[in-house]
Amino acid sequence: MAGEVLIPSSGKITSQLTGSLLAVAFLTSFGSSMLYGYNLAVVNSPAVYIKDFYNQSVVNRNGTGLSEETLTLMYSLTVSVFAIGGLLGSVIVGMLVTRFGRKGTVVNTTVLVFIASLLMGFSRNCGSPEMIIVGRFITGIHSGISLSVVPMYLGEIAPKNLRGFLGLVPSIFIGTGVFTAQILGLHELLGKEEHWPLFLSVVAVPTFIQLMLLPWFPESPRYLLIEKHNVHATITALKWYRAKCDIQAEIEEMQEEQRSLSSVETLSVWKLFQDDTVRWQVLSVMVINIGMQLSGIDAIWFYTNDIFEDAGIPASEIPYTTAGTGIIEIIAGLVGCFSIEKLGRRPLMIGGFTMMGICCGGITVSLILQAHLPFMRYVGVTCVVGIIAGFCIGPAGVPFLITAELFKQSHRPAAYIVGGSLNWLSNFTVGFVFPFLQKSAGSYSYLVFGSICLSVAVYVYVVIPETKNKTFMEISQMFTKKESVPETQGLIHVDQLKLKKMNGYGGMEHASLEFDSSSSVP
Repeated sequence: MAGEVLIPSSGKITSQLTGSLLAVAFLTSFGSSMLYGYNLAVVNSPAVYIKDFYNQSVVNRNGTGLSEETLTLMYSLTVSVFAIGGLLGSVIVGMLVTRFGRKGTVVNTTVLVFIASLLMGFSRNCGSPEMIIVGRFITGIHSGISLSVVPMYLGEIAPKNLRGFLGLVPSIFIGTGVFTAQILGLHELLGKEEHWPLFLSVVAVPTFIQLMLLPWFPESPRYLLIEKHNVHATITALKWYRAKCDIQAEIEEMQEEQRSLSSVETLSVWKLFQDDTVRWQVLSVMVINIGMQLSGIDAIWFYTNDIFEDAGIPASEIPYTTAGTGIIEIIAGLVGCFSIEKLGRRPLMIGGFTMMGICCGGITVSLILQAHLPFMRYVGVTCVVGIIAGFCIGPAGVPFLITAELFKQSHRPAAYIVGGSLNWLSNFTVGFVFPFLQKSAGSYSYLVFGSICLSVAVYVYVVIPETKNKTFMEISQMFTKKESVPETQGLIHVDQLKLKKMNGYGGMEHASLEFDSSSSVP
């Protein structure tokens, strides 16, 4: 192929963790992913102050205050508009990453954070509740984009043996964002009435640091080669992200994918659904992203204070206890990040969802029996901690990583649109439906979430293969091979079940891929 360049190397697509890789993972996660976690929790602490501001603003305008129902509706809109913005962001991310690149999208969308911070920060001075609501909507757009583009960027710059580790760094920073909001929301810091505009707008600080430093790092090498056909820039980027003399095999693997996609443009969502060759990948992304939100984690976070209060924890200590759960989120995220390359993606997802399902059942039992058995209150607290830990170990971050790994370059943007949209829709659904579900089903409502968690764990066990330490082409070929096995059974001897080049695919290590029955797709 014209433009192919061979670089002396060790011949392996494995690499050490370089300072550049780690810096990009931290910068993108610190300035983007962390903001998602922060904005999830930031409106809880100043809720009373924000409602008072809304009411007082309307009094100043009209001479009369808001009814309790209208005030509750306005605050609910302030909270939920974040998810609506996130849905919009997840829909447009495919267009952005194709036009601006992965890093380019992260850098260019920082302007959204600065606009939102200005709106929310000066809302009280302007006496405008609308500025808070619009600011929340804009931060939602940024978070919807970030939740897709950051794992996509990190997944493409990481060597296959570090893709899981780097792919879970954003989930650690999401937990860090929640914890930061819980700490800053304490009365001793920014939890006072006069500080709530600053509390809402402080998100501009990490984004400013990101904007100052991230542009100095290269774009995704896969994007530069496969979509921009810029071999020189690709080699420069790989040399930046890899140790010396460690890129020839990786260049060859990307060029092989480029050849297989030479007549295929970036797919739209509609064409993605029409492509039968990726039907299991699409279904898997849909299941794990829906399951991530319908696991009930948002409901658990929302009702943590009530459960702690039922356990007998003094009201004055509950904010500090809740902040303690933020530490658990970070620790669990670190456990998942440092164990994923050893254990694999499947065990973290299966184990995490199973742990959450069991703990949801435990919460139901504790709520039913705590009136008769006082110690069951502490069982409920333990189960809350178990759900949060189980979620952060795997389900919090692996679905975004898996979305990148299951698809080739041409399909990946559309796959992130599908996964991100379903993620935000499910998030909104839980927030809207759970109060009614909790009112009608009471303590049994957690059994619904537990059933969903266990169902997703079973699906992952049966359908999704292990992607640890495999190239994108190898992963794609695994699904292609599983699709073709039923058609070839009886015609090909089991000893001949080796893949070299088929339908334009290839670029595997040792030019073959052994059949692995443990990761079969039904």
